[in-house]
Amino acid sequence: MPNPWTGKGNPYTRQEVRDRLQAALGRGEPIIAAGAGTGISAKFIERGGADLIIIYNSGRFRMSGHGSTCGLMAYDDANQVAMDIGEYEVLPVVEEIPVICGVHATDPRRRMWHWLGKVKDMGFSGVNNFPTHTIVDGHFRQVLEETGMSVKKEIEMIGLARRMDLFTIVYVATAEEAKAMADVGADAIIAHVGTTIGGSIGVTGAVCSMDDAVERTQKIIDGARSTGRKDIFFLSHGGPIATPDDAAYVNKHTDCVGFVGASSLERLGVEGPLVELTRRFKKIPAPAAQR
Repeated sequence: MPNPWTGKGNPYTRQEVRDRLQAALGRGEPIIAAGAGTGISAKFIERGGADLIIIYNSGRFRMSGHGSTCGLMAYDDANQVAMDIGEYEVLPVVEEIPVICGVHATDPRRRMWHWLGKVKDMGFSGVNNFPTHTIVDGHFRQVLEETGMSVKKEIEMIGLARRMDLFTIVYVATAEEAKAMADVGADAIIAHVGTTIGGSIGVTGAVCSMDDAVERTQKIIDGARSTGRKDIFFLSHGGPIATPDDAAYVNKHTDCVGFVGASSLERLGVEGPLVELTRRFKKIPAPAAQR
């Protein structure tokens, strides 16, 4: 129900968010969560019927024409960027959709209980672990794990958010991470299979095949289910899963019930139509120019 003080729909309790998602499934609809890096994106994503809006610090870079991977780099304060996008752009314009805040859990300067309190007070209905180190691999991942910036910090943050009655929707890249997130009470688990392909700044080579994406997604789901929990919402994201047809294919071949789109909704939704509209304007007649 709308917040009686503002007339907006934020914030919601954890159970209220869960009830909304369950209601969508009950209507035979998938769960669609969308990243929004600007207010205008959020406004029209909501009008399109998305179930959740997620604020990522990467949204600022994405909507400035840069790759989403900028959100993993030391280009700004990830936590503050997400908070600012929410406070000044997204929360003031959405009508009733729950808004989720990306939280960089490994930031050593943040006392997580204190920061999550600020996130909740701002009007966010839940949290997501982004930037996430789950999608970092190789030697650098090992260095992060050994120097206090481990995925364990993300798992601990999600457990804390759960105790604070915040809805939690999390990225994982492996079955083991999925199990750990399920153990601390994550409400929704997103199988992250890589950076989104396509468009002007999507990846081309560093991506798995659709068959690999399906296999990895189901392994993640099975990892979470090994805990015995049956109340988790499973969603897909990234890699070759970039269009509605792609997401439908994954839903058909896995136990996913929805999709999380950031670049695939916010960026790709702007690039093609804006190019085409500009070209149409360039084709309008200007008779006075020939006089």
